[in-house]
Amino acid sequence: MNNRPLHRWDVSPEEAIAIQNRLRSQLDLQSEPQEIRTVAGIDVSYDKGSDVLFAAIVVLQLPHLQEIDTVGTSTVVSFPYVPGLLSFRECPAVLQAWEKLRVIPDCIMCDGQGIVHPRRFGIASHLGVWLSIPAIGCAKSLLVGTYEEPGAKRGSFVPLIHRKEQVGVILRTKDNIGPVFVSQGNKITLQRAIDVVLACGTKYRIPEPTRRAHLMVNAMRRQANKTGTRDVTFF
Repeated sequence: MNNRPLHRWDVSPEEAIAIQNRLRSQLDLQSEPQEIRTVAGIDVSYDKGSDVLFAAIVVLQLPHLQEIDTVGTSTVVSFPYVPGLLSFRECPAVLQAWEKLRVIPDCIMCDGQGIVHPRRFGIASHLGVWLSIPAIGCAKSLLVGTYEEPGAKRGSFVPLIHRKEQVGVILRTKDNIGPVFVSQGNKITLQRAIDVVLACGTKYRIPEPTRRAHLMVNAMRRQANKTGTRDVTFF
């Protein structure tokens, strides 16, 4: 897997915006992955006001969503909380965890945005370009754009529009339950991203890869808070 450095992380917000604008040209939103057998859910957690950030990656095998690899890490971050620039705060921890994976997935799914972003370059796009891997953004809340409510049945979706352009969909993953916000990160079509999210669904609103990563990363954070440990790596 290509985890080549594309830029420094110790940059100013102004430099970060310039990097997003530059790397956006490297996005591939037309490719169709030949086969997706494994999907990695990625999530990040931290206490409000804390500079200690936790990242977890959970790799599941389709179609039965069997867990085949999990890694997590914690790190001290210096980049401030700036809306639209969260990947500069969160990606270094995710990439640190990525280096510990024993199973490299066919696709990553982030609890965050792909191109549903003011500059079309959310965390799923940033990681997708950095790792040169198919990437999906599957967020729980809206960042930008407008939409109509999708149908009540699982699998119903409607376009998410921002600046007169479709940037994703609002997807119902469970009957009569609130939808999720799905967008392309990199190296995948929107329809394939929708298909993967639905294939990863169970009885919950959130698809299993990111749901399990969310549970894991919050357990890590609670454990660290309980023990008072800051510099912790989890496997």
